[in-house]
Amino acid sequence: MDAGDAMERGERAPLLPESHGAKIQEDSLQVPFLKDKKHTGNKAPAVVLGFECLESTAFNGISTNLVVYLETVLHGSNLASASNVTTWYGTSYLTPIFGAIIADTFWGNYNTILVSLAIYLLGMMLVTFSAFLPAATVLGGTSVFGAQTIAFLGLYLVAVGSGGVRSSLLPFGAEQFDDDNAADRERKASFFSLFYLCIDFGPIVSGIFIVWIQENVSWGLGFGISTACIALAFGAFVLATPMYKRRMPTGTPLKSLCQVVVAACRKIGHRVPTDAGMLHEVSDKVDSQSKIAHTSEFTFLDKAAIISESDLEEISEEVGSSWKLCTVTQVEELKILFRLLPIWTTSIIVSAAYSQMNTTFIQQGSAMDMSILSVPVPAASMGSFEVVCVLTWVVLYSKVIVPVLRGFSSSGGGEPSQLQRMGAGRLLMALTMAVAALVEMKRLDSAARGEASGIAWQIPQYFFLAGAEVFCYIAQLEFFYAEAPDTMKSTCTSLALLTIALGSYMSSLIYAVVAAFTATADSPGWISDDLNQGHLDYFFWTMAAMCTLNFVVYSAFAKNYKLKTVVS
Repeated sequence: MDAGDAMERGERAPLLPESHGAKIQEDSLQVPFLKDKKHTGNKAPAVVLGFECLESTAFNGISTNLVVYLETVLHGSNLASASNVTTWYGTSYLTPIFGAIIADTFWGNYNTILVSLAIYLLGMMLVTFSAFLPAATVLGGTSVFGAQTIAFLGLYLVAVGSGGVRSSLLPFGAEQFDDDNAADRERKASFFSLFYLCIDFGPIVSGIFIVWIQENVSWGLGFGISTACIALAFGAFVLATPMYKRRMPTGTPLKSLCQVVVAACRKIGHRVPTDAGMLHEVSDKVDSQSKIAHTSEFTFLDKAAIISESDLEEISEEVGSSWKLCTVTQVEELKILFRLLPIWTTSIIVSAAYSQMNTTFIQQGSAMDMSILSVPVPAASMGSFEVVCVLTWVVLYSKVIVPVLRGFSSSGGGEPSQLQRMGAGRLLMALTMAVAALVEMKRLDSAARGEASGIAWQIPQYFFLAGAEVFCYIAQLEFFYAEAPDTMKSTCTSLALLTIALGSYMSSLIYAVVAAFTATADSPGWISDDLNQGHLDYFFWTMAAMCTLNFVVYSAFAKNYKLKTVVS
């Protein structure tokens, strides 16, 4: 839009070249052995969804039963194995933030996915290879090329590769839709739910088939199937290249945000502007965003867009290169991130609780009678039941919960907002931990009488965990993508995934604290190698209390949060 009048001078600020946004790349980055074809966005989203099914199967083929592999094959203790899994799992969701920065700033989503897949495939091959090597303990702990060394090298290469894919695949799929087309807008709205269902495809396949193969046939074969899935996804993604729309970054979003802070600090002596004419803007896409700068939120940053007399001398600088004057658009992008920060922080506790599905839930199930109606059920396979519950919750939400809420709504709306859904997910997570504690109390009581509790007792906790996942994580992906600045879609999407990483690290920290405060010379602590000698129920009650407090804090943040569209 046109810049406002320069402050106190009655002069119109000159326009600077547009620098935000991304351009669609049509001719470069072609696959050498494929002829270029007309880009067709209609099939590309389907390819992305199929790709995600394969990637999810590959990743879960390793992660679902990893704690058992570390304990039984690599001879780790319960506590060490749980800590190693959560640390690796956390790293897998930490790396997306770096992949997103690279995608938004340098390579674009397509190139980032391509390079990440190569690293991903190498890591999967090493993990598979480790299953055929003797463990270092068998060799006296002296082998540099033992199974443990190769396995962890492969696992962390997988963490890097999967992070690059996660950071870019969802935004890449969303790019394939034309926002100017009404039908495409509708398809894009359902794309996020379909994408999340594809994420849940992997746990079903891995929990039912791959886990069974790993424990009953061969760990190497189980990991090999996962590796084949990534290889197939890699090949299909490359072959489908002519279908894609590819957006290449035209700016450096992180640099832009830093410039806002520096420019605001340079003008610390200026008064906070109250008139749009005192602010600098060049983008014709943000007419309403100039009004955001006059809200009471983070008004210190508004100073970065004040046009001073010295700025007029450098006004010919290209936007994005000046550290003295920023546009309202740049200021608002940083404000959006600041508004997201409190909501984002509360997601870490949720992820710390959710990570128990891959650690303490499996260890709890392994100490129970692992059969349902005389059918053997590995503890790790209960994760597949959780995915079935996810699908059940999706149906319940759309067919029961929403219609009921609409019936109580006089306006005919009634569908919960993204913030309300995330709040419900946090409350369900607290309930999940409480149910897990009750199940553990029941298991300990049965063990004291010399009886074994059936693993079917875990079904309620997995059911409520699935509800927390549906309400929290699907809404979280939609929320962060919708609230993200246009130039930072990948970065903000990866921020949603970063909470999973930090939650896993937090879980590892909680394990360490629990061990430090509960393990003594006479007591093995709450999380013992022999769970009958420990008190895992105390651990679950502690997690339930943390989740409840987290829900209360989140509710306060959500109540005061101003959505980007509402503020505009």
